[in-house]
Amino acid sequence: MEGSDHRMVSVNGITMHIAEQGPKEGPLVLLLHGFPDLWYTWRHQIGGLSSLGYRAVAPDLRGYGDSESPESLSEYTCLKVVGDLVALLDRVAGDQDKVFLVAHDWGAIIGWFLCLFRPDKIKGFVCLSVPYMPRNPKVKPVQGFKAVFGDDYYICRFQEPGEIEGEIAKADPRRFLRNIFTVRKPGPPILPKDNLFGANQTDLNNELPEWFSKEDLDFYVSKFEKTGFTGGLNYYRAMDLNWELTATWTGAKIQVPVKFITGEFDMVYTTPGIKEYIHGGRFSEDVPNLQEIVVIEDAAHFINQEKPQEVTAHIDDFFTKLQNNNKTM
Repeated sequence: MEGSDHRMVSVNGITMHIAEQGPKEGPLVLLLHGFPDLWYTWRHQIGGLSSLGYRAVAPDLRGYGDSESPESLSEYTCLKVVGDLVALLDRVAGDQDKVFLVAHDWGAIIGWFLCLFRPDKIKGFVCLSVPYMPRNPKVKPVQGFKAVFGDDYYICRFQEPGEIEGEIAKADPRRFLRNIFTVRKPGPPILPKDNLFGANQTDLNNELPEWFSKEDLDFYVSKFEKTGFTGGLNYYRAMDLNWELTATWTGAKIQVPVKFITGEFDMVYTTPGIKEYIHGGRFSEDVPNLQEIVVIEDAAHFINQEKPQEVTAHIDDFFTKLQNNNKTM
């Protein structure tokens, strides 16, 4: 992306690719992507935030894009990925003891872990799409998802190494990526084996939405053709291992200031039980410093790409308020 600097950094035993833009002395904003995504999902926010005086840093998380992809499933636990980010901040934050955090999808899950493990590193967190879901000590995540949503729930379908990768290859990775980025079907996301894309298959000849161009799709396709999808899928395959590793944090609450943003058609937000959790008081019980919940109309899951200016404005508004509050303390 024009204006962004790209470089490779060594963190936590791997090599990580980052895109960065903005004044070196500006407040640092760490931007974390999800699945199947890349640093590129933040292309609008990187430019927008840097023009407002922030220094935006967006990595390809381990297993994605131009960052290193370890083979072992155990290399994708929350402890490993948070370790990458702490090491990255040590490399790029300079004399800033705390930074701002923005994250989406799996990046949001990792963001919650970062806030849980190292709240001393985070000034404030703007979370997109995925609310904090505290650890349930009674049931492992995959078992719980299967019991509620069935075997074809997307997280359950992602568990067997190599299986969904083969189905994606057979169905066409371009169609898979296009469908995920542009689908507006409410949740829960279901991937039936006899029809990977569900009832409304994406026709590659159909016009793309205005916010997601052919050049955008080509960029994603080029990167995933190079790396495959296994690295990203391993985050889902490590969910039960994360559950085992985080027993110590059972009942722990998120103490950093948080703003939560989602789209009204987001597949997570429209999954049964999620709206009730977000708006019914339990979310704010688990995140006592939850300061604002924003539901953007006519937007789906990839809200940062679909409504870039609106999302950037929400990010800046929240971080500006936090900085002003700190100045008056």
